[in-house]
Amino acid sequence: MRDAYSNVTLRETLAIATRTASANGTGVDRATNGSMFQDAMIVVHTGVITDGTHTIDVQESDDNTTWTSVAASELQGAEPAIVAADDNKLFVIGYKGLKRYLRAVSTAAGTTSGGTLGATVLLANPRVAPVVHA
Repeated sequence: MRDAYSNVTLRETLAIATRTASANGTGVDRATNGSMFQDAMIVVHTGVITDGTHTIDVQESDDNTTWTSVAASELQGAEPAIVAADDNKLFVIGYKGLKRYLRAVSTAAGTTSGGTLGATVLLANPRVAPVVHA
């Protein structure tokens, strides 16, 4: 099948929350539900950002334990530095790397009341389809 429901799935990495401190997202396995997904995007979504800067870093891992920042050459688009002017926005970052696990990390600076944000990993183009949504 060549429809989005059969070839795309979403996994939360950074739960939507009002953040005043830095936070590491949960690792997302690109080999999920019996399919290795060849393509990935990180979608960062914001609510109200009251103050501070919330810098997003996309990280990769072979083992879901040891994490490194993804090289800029392996990303499409820019990792955002989210500020008060970024209320209710979406930021999309493509991943071209080959590591099995991905996560988003938010580094907060200058926050008092912070801001609401979260991040999701969109996985697409599985080697085996259709995708099983669980």
